Amino acid sequence: MRFSYKLSDAIHILAFLDIYRDGDLSSKMIAASIGANASVVRNLMSELRESGFITTRQGAVTPMLAKSPSEISLYDVYIAISIDHNLLHIDPKTNPDCIVGGNIQQTLNGIYSEIETTAYDRMKSISISDVIKDILVLQQYKTK
Repeated sequence: MRFSYKLSDAIHILAFLDIYRDGDLSSKMIAASIGANASVVRNLMSELRESGFITTRQGAVTPMLAKSPSEISLYDVYIAISIDHNLLHIDPKTNPDCIVGGNIQQTLNGIYSEIETTAYDRMKSISISDVIKDILVLQQYKTK
């Protein structure tokens, strides 16, 4: 099973742009922080720019947040990036001739829908500002 880190990486980029706003904001530097290839960062930054979360200028290494970090929720970022927007997935290849296999998909659809709604509501209540504050608090503890 393959996992996507796009949401985590997109949040990372937004926090990085705010915390290091006066530093090196090149895709190479951000990629070093994420532990990814700079092209991955550029692609995500393109999606974040198209969604109105960051601004960039061609030929200049000056990306910046287009909104206050408190105005960007994790849900906003989740919707902005191009990933499969279901948190939970049901195996579509179950055996319809089995009591469990023939009914598990319908049963889990309702349960998963309820779980996803709860998760999305929570994501809407957490902002990039909250993430940044937590990062900075954790860093203070490390430097003591």
